[in-house]
Amino acid sequence: MSVEEKKLDTKTTTVGLRLNDYVVLAADKRASAGLYIAHKRVEKIHRVTDYMAMTISGLVADAQYLIDLARAISRYYELEIGRKPDIKSIATYLSNFVSVYLRVSPFIVQLLLGGYDDKPRLYYIDLFGTISEEDYMATGSGSPVAFGVLEKNYSPDMDLSRAVDLASKAVMSAIERDSFSGEGVDVVVIGRDLFKKETIPYKYRVFTT
Repeated sequence: MSVEEKKLDTKTTTVGLRLNDYVVLAADKRASAGLYIAHKRVEKIHRVTDYMAMTISGLVADAQYLIDLARAISRYYELEIGRKPDIKSIATYLSNFVSVYLRVSPFIVQLLLGGYDDKPRLYYIDLFGTISEEDYMATGSGSPVAFGVLEKNYSPDMDLSRAVDLASKAVMSAIERDSFSGEGVDVVVIGRDLFKKETIPYKYRVFTT
């Protein structure tokens, strides 16, 4: 089955930022099936190790398979090599795996892999297996809106609280303009000896006449 034969479904918004000492990942919580809101409390940021996490957009089954693969490879690497894998090694493995299956059974996903090894890292992997290291990135149907917020306000030197606020605002802005994103924002912060997650609910506006 080719890429064209599989439905390209990236109805979500995920964001990643790399700072001097941290990586911040954020994602909305809505799952959709066509125009139907299938779930309002979906986890789109998944822990791979205690210093690495992945955001997902695209086909859920494809993404879940790659999450499990990343976890298994990380564990196998640590057992065989005797040390924890760096972020680039796992990103490269996922990139190669996705590209190998591109013409057979393509993975319809966009992934952000972020974490901290010797410093903060953020990698983007698309459905073709293309990999790039980024300072900031957004994926999914709400990404054009999120990019506008990020490009205007991002700085690698910003403090952590401001970065968390920026990541959540980027997703919240997409929620207000993209019907496939919604319900709230999950935010994960990863640093040296730090893995923290919080959920920020979306406050719907009430209009009166």
